[in-house]
Amino acid sequence: MLSGLNFTDDQVVRYSRHIILPEVGPKGQKKINNGRVLIIGGGGLGSPVAYYLTAAGVGTIGIIDDDVVDLSNLQRQILYLTNDVGKPKAVSAREKLTALNPGCQVVAYQERLKASNILQIIKDYDVVVDGTDNFGTRFLANDACVITKKPFFHGAVLRFIGQALTILPGEGPCYRCVFQTPPPPSKVQTCAQAGVLGVIPGIIGLIQATEVLKYFLGIGDLLVGELLTYNALTMEFIKTEIRKNPNCPACGVNPANYELSDYEQPVCDLNTR
Repeated sequence: MLSGLNFTDDQVVRYSRHIILPEVGPKGQKKINNGRVLIIGGGGLGSPVAYYLTAAGVGTIGIIDDDVVDLSNLQRQILYLTNDVGKPKAVSAREKLTALNPGCQVVAYQERLKASNILQIIKDYDVVVDGTDNFGTRFLANDACVITKKPFFHGAVLRFIGQALTILPGEGPCYRCVFQTPPPPSKVQTCAQAGVLGVIPGIIGLIQATEVLKYFLGIGDLLVGELLTYNALTMEFIKTEIRKNPNCPACGVNPANYELSDYEQPVCDLNTR
């Protein structure tokens, strides 16, 4: 059954729990192995996304983050240990993920995602995952994914609340269909002001990772046109239908002919770090 799929003996054992699933099987696992995922941000959301996608065998994972590990990160950012404090997040993340699964190629981008580099970076990936810590980068990533028709897996958390949305350009609404423009900086709370229960990014990050795997496998129902909101205090998951906005400047009937631009925003607007 595994002939012709070029699995090593170690891979057969490592991914055996996937391979025995009828919905995955050897062909599905090979799709995962061939997948290429860019994760924007190696913080609270990016950590569990990267960890589980690496464990699942995604062939190439890129992590872009220009920050260094801070002691306050360790409450929720599971990729890092106490002795990583002060190290660049992208580099430290690559070390951990490579140790977890040497068969995965992990590419570290120790830089900030900007209008000037985003198209060059995302062109090498099949999908993009939103682990951003500011609205500006999220809007920039959404717009770039719409332009390049790359699937974009959004996630955000704040206090006891988290949300997730899967964006497939051309098939459903994009992030701008929901939130047309970044809010003014004066309306945005910082991490120190808002706080976040440490497990919330893990829950939402795992939902994002699940959506990525389902996309590669072509199984199940994705969160396209459905904003999933999780409330830890009430233990409720609520889906809200999101419709494509015909006047959306990014993906509407007559999208604006605009250039990608950077937005000045304070970090941690949705406390994803």
